[in-house]
Amino acid sequence: MASLSPIPNFINSVWTPSAATEALDVVNPATAAVLAKVPLSPASEVDAAVQAAEAAYRTWRRVPPQERIQYLFKLRQLLLDNMDEIARTITEENGKTLGESRAEMQRALENIEVACGIPTLMQGYNLEDIAPGIDELMIRQPIGVTACIVPFNFPGMIAFWFLPYAIACGNTMIVKPSERVPLTMQKIFALLEQTGLPAGVVSLVNGGRATVDALLDHPAVKSISFVGSTAVARHIYTRGSANGKRVQCQGGAKNHVVVMPDADLEMTTKIVSDSAFGCAGQRCLAVSVAVTVGEAQGRFRDAITGMASTLKVGYGLDPGSQMGPVITPESKNRIAQCIEQGAKEGAKVVLDGRAARIPGYESGNFIGPTILDGGSVNGALAGTEIFGPVLTLAHADDLDQAIHLINSNPYGNASSIFTTSGVHARKFRYEVSTGNVGINIGVAAPMAYFPFSGWKDSFLGTLHGQGRDAIEFFTDKKVVVERWPAEWSRKF
Repeated sequence: MASLSPIPNFINSVWTPSAATEALDVVNPATAAVLAKVPLSPASEVDAAVQAAEAAYRTWRRVPPQERIQYLFKLRQLLLDNMDEIARTITEENGKTLGESRAEMQRALENIEVACGIPTLMQGYNLEDIAPGIDELMIRQPIGVTACIVPFNFPGMIAFWFLPYAIACGNTMIVKPSERVPLTMQKIFALLEQTGLPAGVVSLVNGGRATVDALLDHPAVKSISFVGSTAVARHIYTRGSANGKRVQCQGGAKNHVVVMPDADLEMTTKIVSDSAFGCAGQRCLAVSVAVTVGEAQGRFRDAITGMASTLKVGYGLDPGSQMGPVITPESKNRIAQCIEQGAKEGAKVVLDGRAARIPGYESGNFIGPTILDGGSVNGALAGTEIFGPVLTLAHADDLDQAIHLINSNPYGNASSIFTTSGVHARKFRYEVSTGNVGINIGVAAPMAYFPFSGWKDSFLGTLHGQGRDAIEFFTDKKVVVERWPAEWSRKF
């Protein structure tokens, strides 16, 4: 394994070995096998990618939108043709099950499909005779070189919240994947290469914090898109904004679901279990806290504990596995510490996954589904994003108290309610302070034609990813006011 060469960058449509002096191991979280080495690319390589992107932009922005999206149509088909191979790579480097990996790439495809509507979505508007003989129109123009910095938990999908919209609008884009899971983007960029996109329109630069800072500081980079923890989001937003860039940062989460007494218990239990423990809880929309209201408390606790205890934890490539490992040994240890913290704060550990051992994968980062019942609503854990397969159960006397609990949390990514009452559902939708809201939905993941809308500490910026927000983010609006006096025509 020591003889592995670091994976290359993709700059100006050429696969380029990095001159980095440091490289990190890319490790399969289920087997602990080293899959590859990823270079920590220096600022000079970021500059090379930016220069190529800037040169390509001058020509690419003049390509008609209808021609630009033809490359996306080609990419969509290539991704479909190679779906199984890409999904397998996601599972090998991230750990999620093969089914979850396929579902991730389906969401990527949806964003490509929406971005193919750019000839309509990018249109402006106009009005004649704003004054006698004077017309006004608003047109959208691309902003230039853009960049996205994406996390480990969705190696294939999240870049597509940004990339297809950016290039369809006439921009160029540089992708910096997570150094923990860079192999998926290697395969995707090989497919981008096959589309015949002009050199420099898309670039791939691997690396860590120094690579990110080089993107944040480069004067030719006009926008930064980021998904990750709130702490890193604050760094990127602060530094990028200080350098005059347009920045959108999706941060961390502490997502709640409210279970009302009238909820359909069987449906609710199944959906909440999938939400809390799917992808080993490593989703920014995963349920972290279930708030039971009134008499729902005991019934739901018993039902969710029973269902979670039957989930098969294992290697994501093995048939029948329903939940894989977490990303690193450090993540496993941190999650175990969070469970211990919850117990110290008064929670009862009704299902404990810390002792999970998977035969044949003893070196894997496995931690089983865990349920904490109770604990302090004002304790440290209540404001901590666990990012693992841990569900905390809290209790409220009524819906008002449940909404207050959610609104008091510093995060505002997503929340859901399970009820058969339209009155309760409307009150919840109206009053809850999260940007994504589910009604009888466990993961309130918006479709590609809607924005991914986090609030509070879960988002820094104004315009979100996906949908119309993406068009706004990746274009500048130009207003043109024009007059053509009639007497001029008599001169010719």
